[in-house]
Amino acid sequence: MKIKKSFRKGKYGLLFLISTTLLCSSFILTRKEHGFATLFNGKNFDGWMIQLRQEDPEMEKKVFTVDEGHVIHIFRDLEEGYGSKENINATHGMMWSTKKYSRYIFKFEYKWGKKLFNNFIDFQYDAGFYYHVGERKIWPKGIEYQVRYDNVADLNHTGDFWASGDSTRFQWTMGTNGRFALPKDGGVEVPKKGKEHLAALAPYNALNNKWNQCEIIVMGDKYAIHKLNGNVVNYATNLSLSEGYLGLQSETGEIYYKNIEIKELGGFVPAEKYLNR
Repeated sequence: MKIKKSFRKGKYGLLFLISTTLLCSSFILTRKEHGFATLFNGKNFDGWMIQLRQEDPEMEKKVFTVDEGHVIHIFRDLEEGYGSKENINATHGMMWSTKKYSRYIFKFEYKWGKKLFNNFIDFQYDAGFYYHVGERKIWPKGIEYQVRYDNVADLNHTGDFWASGDSTRFQWTMGTNGRFALPKDGGVEVPKKGKEHLAALAPYNALNNKWNQCEIIVMGDKYAIHKLNGNVVNYATNLSLSEGYLGLQSETGEIYYKNIEIKELGGFVPAEKYLNR
């Protein structure tokens, strides 16, 4: 919050200064009480582990870069199409947390760039957020909050579940359109399965240089909630995994990440608290 340097002298100026100081203190206190910790320092990848499918420290620096304004820029220093004809999919990768997490709220923002790489023919603009990962590798066993835009079909997939690994399972309810729906909205349980679980539709930004807000609420193996731009778009229960590393992907699309935050939860919180707000 900016405070104007010039103000009237005398008691009214003093009152203004006191009230402004209290307002700023209140703002800072509110942020602290909010309970979120920043996971990205805005300058470099200290506290993260960078990994590419084809291990190459110099290439890692080209794939994972930092722009002004505390923004992570994926694929900034690569020419479009890299990895699609030669060095196939070599720059599929992840920036990993160095700590495992179990119960938390994780937030980040993303927007798409223009360039496409690797196997974009199959997946178009594709990236994502992985959690509950036990072993950090490309690709891992874990659960993914999909970040994807199909520019061919003009269809958004951000918020989809992608359950990687043959043993990764959870309970999920589906609506008549094949996408997620809560039981109160007509969703019915389907047999536990892996792979993709389509998110409910919600407003999104695609190739318009505007940011999307993502929120993932994870309660160990009890449940996971996916939100996009303030809307609940997916929800699963009885997860086969209960904790693990976190990871943000480099995959097929130029992408920007910012405002990466986490709030760890000390105990169990019913899903209804987050589903109903």
